[in-house]
Amino acid sequence: MKLDVSDLLKKEKADKELHLEIQEASFYDGNETIKFLQPIKFNGTLSKIGDMLTLNGTISTLLELTCSRCLEKFNYAVDMTIEEQFTNNDEANRDDDIIFINSDTIDITEIIENNIIVELPIKRLCREDCKGLCHKCGVNLNSATCQCDNDDIDPRLAKLKDMFSTD
Repeated sequence: MKLDVSDLLKKEKADKELHLEIQEASFYDGNETIKFLQPIKFNGTLSKIGDMLTLNGTISTLLELTCSRCLEKFNYAVDMTIEEQFTNNDEANRDDDIIFINSDTIDITEIIENNIIVELPIKRLCREDCKGLCHKCGVNLNSATCQCDNDDIDPRLAKLKDMFSTD
């Protein structure tokens, strides 16, 4: 969804209330395609002072993620605040976290998706005590038990086992 900011760019100081509901099916975060289970709700303001536009607001939605251990899908609620700054002034400080715009529109969907990606956990777990998959047979250890022999010993360290045996 693109926001038209041409009316704000013409003024020296202005505010615009935003209450958006964005319908998106999914997005790619660099590793996997993440599905939206609910529309993205954004409530906030777009303010202009001088040549700087500032977007402040809250995002809420529900995502479907894949567990890093058991590979099962699970729901992940997103409730976060964002603050982004934009400018169309080429002489602004490029070291700041400012997004440069060269038109009268801002792609709010891309801004929201990028903020969600930053907030997602690196290790996505369906629950804290997820047992994952058996490394031999591949069974989900959260829902079943396997009959695999878990007495894996690195052959380079096998002699150490004899040293610590309590026979």
